[in-house]
Amino acid sequence: MHVGNLEDAEAFTTLDGSTIREIAGRVTLPSRQQSLAEATVPVGMATTAHFHREAEELYFFTAGTGRLRIGDEERDVRAGDCAVIPPGAEHKLWNTGDDPLVLLCCCAPPYSHEDTVLTEEPAA
Repeated sequence: MHVGNLEDAEAFTTLDGSTIREIAGRVTLPSRQQSLAEATVPVGMATTAHFHREAEELYFFTAGTGRLRIGDEERDVRAGDCAVIPPGAEHKLWNTGDDPLVLLCCCAPPYSHEDTVLTEEPAA
């Protein structure tokens, strides 16, 4: 049996600029087909627009408020919302609130830097 705890996960920064703590996936628990991580976008910040060649992502928002763009569509998001991001769909996430924007991100196959394609220059 493999059980991990979020508090034991070391944070790292993904190519899109968000800070994540992987709960299950290639870095932590031996998950082969998917990964699960908590991601945080600080107040006033945004991720770098990007897409994943292979991975489908689920974003489940647990705290804060923001704005999510997938392809040509944008909408406000908040705790309790879940978004499905298909492979190849460009997406970007802004924190529009006064608190950190926190979400659980599930990727199948598991997240990898090699599967991430940035479509704009990262913020300085």
